Amino acid sequence: MISSPASAAINHLLAQESWARNELMRHAGKTAVFDAGLATLRLKVAGDGMVQPAGADEPVHVTIRVKLADVPMILQHRDRAFSYVQIEGDADFANTISRLSENLRWEAEDDLARLIGDIPATRLVATARSVGATAAATQRKLAENVAEYLVEERAVLVRPQQVAEFGADVTRLRDDLERLSKRVERLAAGTASGGGSR
Repeated sequence: MISSPASAAINHLLAQESWARNELMRHAGKTAVFDAGLATLRLKVAGDGMVQPAGADEPVHVTIRVKLADVPMILQHRDRAFSYVQIEGDADFANTISRLSENLRWEAEDDLARLIGDIPATRLVATARSVGATAAATQRKLAENVAEYLVEERAVLVRPQQVAEFGADVTRLRDDLERLSKRVERLAAGTASGGGSR
């Protein structure tokens, strides 16, 4: 059951943010169900604004359905996370959950500082961010190089400008062919009428 670890992780974030607990306290006693198809998470808001696992027999106030295929996009674009989900039930409760999903952040540096001290935690988080940025830059550069190779060296791909030029050439050729066809028809009609008068 994933409810207990999930509620512990959410409560860890809520414990650091009194504004978030205050938002949730307005919905004390309500249950939210997060349905991802293969996994379902049922959480109930406690009186102190924290969350706890909810039983299967508890009434559901809001259901948030998400496709597993959309999870990477949700994680990448947290500010638009709720545009990828289907929501049923209490709109006010759903809006509160949406605000929390956009604004609650895990402060890894603070948690690490408690374990290893301030300076090592700062350096470790900075190193992790640097490694992440380097990996993203490397991935972007690799994608650019592969695209350039496929366009320039192997000619497997075609640039959009070349496709547009080809399309314009085809349109021009079609128009010229139609004009030529009409001219041939007129010449044929003129020849036929001239031949009939002799």
